Amino acid sequence: MKHRLWTTLTLAAGSALMALSATAQDASPEAAPAPEAAAAPAAEAAAAAAPALPAHATALKLDSGDTAWMLMSTALVLLMTIPGLALFYAGMVRKKNILATAAQSFAITAIVTVLWAVIGYSIAFTNGGDNNAYVGGLDRLFLHGMGSGVAHGLAGTIPESVFMTFQMTFAIITPALICGAFADRMKFSALVMFMTLWLLIVYAPVAHWVWAGGFLGSMGVLDFAGGTVVHFNAGVAGLVCSLVLGPRLGHGEEDMSGHNLLYALIGASLLWVGWFGF
Repeated sequence: MKHRLWTTLTLAAGSALMALSATAQDASPEAAPAPEAAAAPAAEAAAAAAPALPAHATALKLDSGDTAWMLMSTALVLLMTIPGLALFYAGMVRKKNILATAAQSFAITAIVTVLWAVIGYSIAFTNGGDNNAYVGGLDRLFLHGMGSGVAHGLAGTIPESVFMTFQMTFAIITPALICGAFADRMKFSALVMFMTLWLLIVYAPVAHWVWAGGFLGSMGVLDFAGGTVVHFNAGVAGLVCSLVLGPRLGHGEEDMSGHNLLYALIGASLLWVGWFGF
């Protein structure tokens, strides 16, 4: 009797376990989507919490070919200043001024690199709001918010950092071009002060006027290879500097022909090559 009772209880317990197992298996497919359902609100919350892009920026649609070419062009344009312009101007001055003249191009490169990252790029290529017709804003002050997945609206297939660096090489060579107008006639300390102010007060706003949605660009002004922002801008500045400073001491009395035309030839050749990226 007891043996039959234990057998009956064992069979009942086994049946109950099998029923529970089948119920769990039937319920498991419905429970599987739970993590996805929970992840969807989390993704929406993360997207809502992500900072909005500034007016000048857009989401990056990376093109590796465009990016590689822009990096190469950046190197070529930088080559035009150091050592291209440095050698060209050094070869065109008297022997005693070779080192000082070459050092001007290298000093300008160092100064502009820092200023461009701190504030120059921001006031040249961001949206200035109500003042956008004349100057950019401070959205990229110290390059704030420049992430890897962000592009500038003018170049949506390359990272904004690459666009910024490419534009920096133009900001470097433009003031360096002016140096030829006051060769032998300006102290180094005065050069540093002048170039700092000129970059922020003249170059950056003019670049914004033409290239970044300013009033000249809105009027349909076209700039071919920096004809306005770089060459016209530097030419006017050089003319003003030469008129203010006057002729060199000893002009017309001493021989002021270039000391080393080979330096000038090498510099001109580097400028020629650099034009492929300009």
